[in-house]
Amino acid sequence: MTAKLTAKDLTMIRGERCIFSQMEFALNPGELLLLRGRNGSGKTSLLRAIAGLLSLESGEIRWNDVPVLSQRQEFHGSMAWLAHRTGLKGDLTPGENLRFEAALRPQSKASVSAIYDRLGIARLKRLPLRLLSAGQQRRVALARLLMADVPLWLMDEPFTNLDSEGRKLVIELVEEHLSDGGLCVMAAHQDVEIDVPVKQVDF
Repeated sequence: MTAKLTAKDLTMIRGERCIFSQMEFALNPGELLLLRGRNGSGKTSLLRAIAGLLSLESGEIRWNDVPVLSQRQEFHGSMAWLAHRTGLKGDLTPGENLRFEAALRPQSKASVSAIYDRLGIARLKRLPLRLLSAGQQRRVALARLLMADVPLWLMDEPFTNLDSEGRKLVIELVEEHLSDGGLCVMAAHQDVEIDVPVKQVDF
């Protein structure tokens, strides 16, 4: 059976540096692809290439055995991205930011208030995002993932600015997403202890 997300012979060069060469992976529903390495090693570049935000020198990424480049709109509607920076608007409230995001991709049937409660941000939803701490803003970005009804999560250093409770929550959310048949590609510079099938690429 063909994997849901596959990559073959991926090579990326930036300037005079080869970021990665002839990289391959195959990811099935319920699996986590963990990109492990120090900061600046190329993990984010690979995530951005999967998302179609950076071009490759060679190789191909396929979704449902169809090249991503030939189905960009469908693929982007099937994924949600948690970047190292939240990408949210500081002058908007969490609720306003999330309503804007809701127009971009299918939304889950989960209660928005339940998601706020789960992430501990219910009391913050009417404050401008710029007044929130970095950890609280990270939780708002996590809410964006939970609200999206998509199978593929791309997560770049998802534990940034989170305390131990927040890091534990991220692990729980990923485990639940994968147990429901989702997929996740996660870049992290530290070990990740998680109770799901993990495939790892070291940088």
